[in-house]
Amino acid sequence: MHSMKLFLMAALSVSLVDAAELTNKKSLNLAVAKQIAAASEAEARKNNWNVVICIVDDGANLLYLQRMDETQIGSIDVALEKARTAIKFKRPTKALEDAVAGGRMAVLKLPGALPVEGGLPLTHEGKIIGAIGVSGVLSSQDGQIAQAGANALAGVAK
Repeated sequence: MHSMKLFLMAALSVSLVDAAELTNKKSLNLAVAKQIAAASEAEARKNNWNVVICIVDDGANLLYLQRMDETQIGSIDVALEKARTAIKFKRPTKALEDAVAGGRMAVLKLPGALPVEGGLPLTHEGKIIGAIGVSGVLSSQDGQIAQAGANALAGVAK
């Protein structure tokens, strides 16, 4: 009887292990990050804007950073924080900026949140796989540049 219980417990644990599967997850790589940044850079150059463009992966880790000539060095940290905010909160940083503008001051106390337009999540097949952050010009212009990069993802991701 005791050996039968052990056999059933072992069989049950094997079936539970069989049911566990790893997911097939798409992730950004350096080549794709560079293409996203190139699209953003093209938008910035078209408008004669000098900016920092930052791409992070889905864990908010820096994947690629580009500082265009003559861009203030303070924009390096700002672009990175915009990208990290977009991935951590799974929304454009403009949504947080709008919340603050609407009187929701509690947003200013959220850890790791920079409520300034210019950060966007990067999505592929309905999943967030990273984020882009741009800094160097007006926030709305940063957002325009970031959007150009986000739009490019659809054309380069497979």
